[in-house]
Amino acid sequence: MGSPSIQALLVTANVGSIFEDPSEMLKIWTEEFLSTVARLDPKFIALHCQEVGGKNYENSMKHVEHFVKLLMSSNELRLFDKIRVFLDEDYSSAENFTALGNLYFIHESIENVQIWDFNDTKFTPVHGEEIYSGNIEAVVFKEKAKFPQDFFPECKWSRKGFMRTRWSLNGSVLDLINIHLFHDASNFIAMESYPSVYCKNRRRALEHTLQRFHNDRYGKAPYFVFGDFNFRTDTESVIKKLTEGLTTTRLQNNKNNDHTKLQFANEESELVLTVGKKEFNHLDHQKVFLTPSPTWLKSFDKELEAFDKYLTEYSISFPPSYPFEEKISHARSYMQTRCPAWCDRVLLSHTAKQLVNEEERVEYGLMGLDTCMGDHKPVYLRLELKPNTGTLKCCEHARYECLPATCQCCQTFASVTIKVVDMSDYSRSSYTNVAIDSKLLHEPITREMLSHEPYTPESAESRSPAPDRTEPKNESVSAAQLKSRLEYILSLERKFPMTRSVSANVDVRASNENFFRSRAMSEVPKIKKMRLIATDSGGSIHRLQSHHSSSDEEWYEYEDESKSKCSEVESDGKSDVIEEIRLEKNGKNDKFKRRNKLSCCSVM
Repeated sequence: MGSPSIQALLVTANVGSIFEDPSEMLKIWTEEFLSTVARLDPKFIALHCQEVGGKNYENSMKHVEHFVKLLMSSNELRLFDKIRVFLDEDYSSAENFTALGNLYFIHESIENVQIWDFNDTKFTPVHGEEIYSGNIEAVVFKEKAKFPQDFFPECKWSRKGFMRTRWSLNGSVLDLINIHLFHDASNFIAMESYPSVYCKNRRRALEHTLQRFHNDRYGKAPYFVFGDFNFRTDTESVIKKLTEGLTTTRLQNNKNNDHTKLQFANEESELVLTVGKKEFNHLDHQKVFLTPSPTWLKSFDKELEAFDKYLTEYSISFPPSYPFEEKISHARSYMQTRCPAWCDRVLLSHTAKQLVNEEERVEYGLMGLDTCMGDHKPVYLRLELKPNTGTLKCCEHARYECLPATCQCCQTFASVTIKVVDMSDYSRSSYTNVAIDSKLLHEPITREMLSHEPYTPESAESRSPAPDRTEPKNESVSAAQLKSRLEYILSLERKFPMTRSVSANVDVRASNENFFRSRAMSEVPKIKKMRLIATDSGGSIHRLQSHHSSSDEEWYEYEDESKSKCSEVESDGKSDVIEEIRLEKNGKNDKFKRRNKLSCCSVM
C-alpha cells in the first residue's frame, strides 16, 4: 500500500511590525495563526517569515525566542513531533543578514521525511526538534543568499534575499523558498511609469533567483516560492482610474520634497485623492480598496505576468495583503500610505503544480482579516501533495537534445546540468573512487560553453574550466565531446585535489530524541569590509536597529581594510558568532537554552 498524500499548509508572513508591540501583538498573532491551523488541519506546515525581530533587533531577540516558544508549546501543534527552525538573526553581519525565518512543523503521522544537506548533497532523515538561530551561515540544511549591492547599484542596502530548504516527503521531492524582494520607496517614483524602477529591480532579482535554481548544481526540483515579493499594482494606471474627470493640484514644498503632494478634487472642490511620497489617501479609502473585494484593482496587479512561463499561482479572491493598520482597534482598515497591493504570495513552479492533488481541496487565502496581525496579513495556501513522485523533471527530452540549442520548454532559463551521474555509462568503472568537487560540475553547458554566475553578470566573458581551444565556437557538442570534457576535469582533480574548507568549532550533540548539530563559520576569503555609518546622535548599532524595509536612508559605508582594525568582544575566549536555541523535553515542562558568542567581526 502506497504512502498517503500529505495535507500541507504553506504560509508567508512579514512579521516585522508585530515586534513593535510584542507584549500585545505576539499573542494575538500566534492565536490567529494557530486557529487557522486548527481549522485547516494540515500535517505539514511551512511558515516563512520576513523581517523577523522588526526594527530594534537586538532588543527583540528575546521576543523572537518567545515567538518560537509560543508556537512550539501550543496545544494545536502538540502532535507535530518533527520541527526544523532556521532564524537568520546575526544583525552584526551586514553582508549576510536577511532577517528571514523558515519554520517547519511535521505531524507524527508523517514518517518518511528527509531534509537536504547542501554540504554533503544528500538527504538526511528528520527526527525530533532542531532550531538554528543567530549566525546560521554554516548550517548545512539551508541555502541562504542576500541580493548583492553591486548587482542592484540603484538600491540602498537592505535585508532582501532568500532562504531555501529541500524536502523529501513520502517520496516526493520539493524545494521551499522564502523570499523578500525590494519595496517601493516613493509613490511619486512608482507612478511615473510601468514598470517602475522598483518593479524592474524586483523582476531582476526574481529572474536571477529562478535562473539560479534552474542551473542548480544540486539538481532541479519542483519548488514553491512564498514570501514578501512586494509586488505592487500599476500605480500610474490605478491613479488614472481613480481620478478620471478630477482636477489636479500640486502642492510643492521646495525645502522638503517629502512633503510635496498631488491632490485630486471633483467639481465641488471636494478632495478625492491625495498622493505624497508616503501618502495614498482616498476619500472612501476602505470602501474602494477593501469592501467589497476590489476585483477592479486586481486587473492592475501585473508584476507576475513577466514570469507566467516559469511560475503559476492559484486564483486570488482575497483583498490585498498590505498595508493594514497596525492598531488593534483598526484590524480591518488599510493604512493610507500606499496603494493596497498583493505583496505576499504563494507561487509555485509548473512542475510543483503537478505535485498537487487538485481533486482534493485547495484553499488560497488571507489570514486574520478581522484580527490585527501587523501591516502585512499572512497569506496561506492549503493543498495536498501527491506521494512517491520522486523529482519531476522540467525537460522530458532525449539525453542530449537540449544541447547546444535553447531548450524550448525553458526559454531563457535553459541549461543542462552535467554531473557525474549523467555520465555514469562512461565514467563509473574508471572513476568510482575519485573525489569530485561539485562546484566544478554545476556550470550550464551552452552554445559557447560559457560559465555564468546568476548574481555576477560581469563574469560572462569567463569560460568554463579548461575549454577545448580547437573546438569551433558554434559547433554542436556531442556526447563524446562531453565525455572528453568531463574526463579532463577528473584528471585535473587528480592532479590538483580540491577540499572543502572545514568548519571551525564543530559541536555535535545527540540525545535520545534529537540529533542537534551546530557549526561555526567556515573559512572564507577576506573581502573589503563594510561598516555602519556612525552619527553624532547615536551609535551605529542603534541606527541599524531602527532600520525598516520602508527606510530610504543610507546605512552602510565601505572602509579601507588597510586602515581598519576590528576590535573583538570575547565570550568564553572565542570570537566566532553562533547562537542556538534548543528545546528539551523532560516529560514535565519545556525549556529553551541559548548559547551566545558575540563578535563585532562579521564573516561571510
